[in-house]
Amino acid sequence: MADLSSFPIASRWPAAHPDRIQLYSTPTPNGVKVSIALEELGLPYEPHFVDIGQNQSWTPEFLSLNPNGKIPAIIDPDGPGGAPLPLFESGAILLYLAEKTGRLLPADPAARIQAIQWVFFQMGGVGPMFGQLGYFHKFAGRELEDKRPLQRYAAESKRLLGVLETRLAGRAWIMGDDYSIADISLLGWVRNLVGFYGAGELVDYDKLTEIPRWLEAGLARPAVQRGLTIPARG
Repeated sequence: MADLSSFPIASRWPAAHPDRIQLYSTPTPNGVKVSIALEELGLPYEPHFVDIGQNQSWTPEFLSLNPNGKIPAIIDPDGPGGAPLPLFESGAILLYLAEKTGRLLPADPAARIQAIQWVFFQMGGVGPMFGQLGYFHKFAGRELEDKRPLQRYAAESKRLLGVLETRLAGRAWIMGDDYSIADISLLGWVRNLVGFYGAGELVDYDKLTEIPRWLEAGLARPAVQRGLTIPARG
């Protein structure tokens, strides 16, 4: 039986199954990346709902695991060498899970690095830009009279979609025939942009062909459908 008592987060979100990967998250685009990967890989895990609406990610217990105060975070009780491994930042977690299982990353060294490159593309560009566009279009930012921030994030989001549209031309998935963590990192963000944020018109989404086809195929995967609602909201 794994001992997680040294992790303060386990006192606030106790583990019923401490031998499983512990996931601390919320079903947002960043959060579902990890739950989707765990579902795709079939790894045993235990999800804990962190209510970001109640600022639970800024509590001392959560910050002890993720000093950045953002979801998701994990503890793998069977990390390298058999020791528990705490991790934050969704891209790093995706890479770790792929490396742990030898799946969802190309075996070819060059293709593997390219797949990681597309995860970085999401982490450094798509996530921040789409998130800000959502803020200024759907959330509190829409109240601002000055629409220049909205226009700025809409233009950059449109440009990023163009990059992804070009990459997907002639490819089933970002890396070709094989679905990978590159796809997992991006699916939730594109889904939110046109669905939850309702910003499709701002970025001319209806003029795209490759991304809608790719998004539909991704959302049709059973593991994706399950992962989109994990952890269940409290």
